[in-house]
Formats: sequence, C-alpha cells, structure tokens
Amino acid sequence: MSATVSPPATDAPTRPVSKRDIWIVFTIVPAFYTAFGIIFFALARTMPPPRPDVTTAQKVEFFAEHNLTIQIGFGILILIVGGAGVANGIVVYHMKRMTSGSVMAYVYMGGMAVGALPGCLLVAFCFLAATFRPDRDPEVMALLYDLGCLSYVGSLGCFTTAYFGFAIAILYDRNNIFPKWLAYVTVWQIVTEILAVPVFVAPAGPFSWNGSMSFWTGTAIFGFWLSCVIFFLKKANEEQPADQAPLP
Repeated sequence: MSATVSPPATDAPTRPVSKRDIWIVFTIVPAFYTAFGIIFFALARTMPPPRPDVTTAQKVEFFAEHNLTIQIGFGILILIVGGAGVANGIVVYHMKRMTSGSVMAYVYMGGMAVGALPGCLLVAFCFLAATFRPDRDPEVMALLYDLGCLSYVGSLGCFTTAYFGFAIAILYDRNNIFPKWLAYVTVWQIVTEILAVPVFVAPAGPFSWNGSMSFWTGTAIFGFWLSCVIFFLKKANEEQPADQAPLP
C-alpha cells in the first residue's frame, strides 16, 4: 500500500505587500517642488520673469546683478531636476490604477518628460551660459535672455498634451483615484497654456512673458492644481490596498 502524500498547505497567511517605496517616492514630490520654487523665485530670479521690454544694456545688467545667485540656483537645479521625473512617475503609477487604462498615463508621462527640456532646462542653460562669460557680446547676452524667458514661459504644447491625458484619464476612471473636479481644473491648465501663445509677439502688456494673463494667471492656477495633485496623491497612497498586486 502506497503512502498518501498530503498536498502542500495553501491557506497560510501571506505577508501584506509593503507600500514603503510608494511613500518614499511621494515624500520627494513636495520636497522637489519646494526646492524648485526657491531656486526660481529667490535665486535665479526667473519667477516672476524679468521684463521683456528692456534695452540690451539692461539685460546685460540683469545677468551682472544676479550672476552668483543664478549660478548657485541653476547649479542646484541641474543636480535635482530628476525629481521632476519622480513626481511625474508617481502620478503615472496611480493613473495606471485607473479603469481608463494605461494609454493616457503614457501620454502624461511623455508630455511632461518632453516639456522639462524647454520648460525648465533650457532657461537654466541659457542663464548659466550668460553668467559663465559675462564679457560676451551684449547682443549675445540679450539673445540668451530672450531665449531663456521665451522657452520657460512659452513651452506650451508639451504640457497641454500632458494635461489633456491627465484630464481624460480622470473623467473615464471609475476607481475614483482622483476626483472628477480635478479634471476640470486640469482643463483650465490647458486654457492657460493657450493664453501664453502671445508671448512670442507681445513685448509688453498682459500677454507678454511676464504679463498678468500669460504668466500670472497660469502660475496661480498651476499652484492650485499642483497642491490638489499632491494632496490626492497622498490620499491615493493611503487608500491603495496593501495586498494589491504590483502593476505591470
């Protein structure tokens, strides 16, 4: 008579999946944007952007006056700019948990990744190049001044695409990862990008690169939108089941 082999036990309790990595990534998001604000407001002096309706001599004077702080601020930015990828990555992670699928998550990721080049790094390299050799031809300094500011405020299509993907994903989602009203706030983000189109032809006034419509309206809405995104990212982390299988 052969011995009966008992099947292995399958009802042993499983250890809950840790969400430690998600929380580590989340803490980087507010830290990065706080550092970003300090760099652009207090050090590099690109928020608010310097005036477009100034002479070549005044543009050269701007770089001379803020030479050291521009180098310190944008030097730090070059070191921490990867934090933008972390911030976008956790948004994409939770977007992939939506019932709307992964396509819009990749649209958001691609749009934000491409937008970081003209909307963040180009102004840094333009201003750093201007302060690297302060004895350059004044016309070259003026070109770097204009190119940096136009790129920073006028990087429209990349972010418009990303916001479109984010809004559509929220509207089609049935898991309520983010509230539906955040999609409509995101649509206003698209509107502010459209309002910034005239910066390329308006040297002064509300539609110039430092104007009330092209810059300040968009900055106010972006600040509100970003605060909401960070708040609901925290809530999404808390509400995600600890035993949820890793996403593909």
